[in-house]
Amino acid sequence: MIEETAVVVKCEGDYAWVEAQRKSSCDQCQVKKGCGTSVLARVVGQKTSRMRVLNSLQLREGESVIIGLHESAMLSGSMAVYLVPLLSLLLFAITGQVLAEQLQIPAEELVSIVFAIIGMLVAIVWLRLFTRRIAHDSRYQPQILRRLPSAGISASNIVHS
Repeated sequence: MIEETAVVVKCEGDYAWVEAQRKSSCDQCQVKKGCGTSVLARVVGQKTSRMRVLNSLQLREGESVIIGLHESAMLSGSMAVYLVPLLSLLLFAITGQVLAEQLQIPAEELVSIVFAIIGMLVAIVWLRLFTRRIAHDSRYQPQILRRLPSAGISASNIVHS
């Protein structure tokens, strides 16, 4: 299970909205300062991801928790988002190229480009259907694993001078 620390920002009935800091893999890398990804991460800054989770522990706003997602969900979700559109684009482009050659159409590249665009649109439609299908599948939803101990100081109690 992939785990991440998050903070509860809003509670709505049986669900809680949590925010987690997005982390760059640069923190674990030895190169850090000599890498373009590291520079880009510093320029873009720290971002947060907000997600809805089942409030199984009756959490309150401001509490810190550990959330988790199964590795298989991350892998299949990543493949759906990255691999399927890429393969669809390539297969449709190759199909357009072969079809243009067989039909002796002079603008082979144009036919290939049009087919590639159609392939990408087909992949986007498939991806929308896939995300609708898994929207309520608990295997693809982040879960609250445990509550973190309170440090005794919350962000709302801090007074800035």
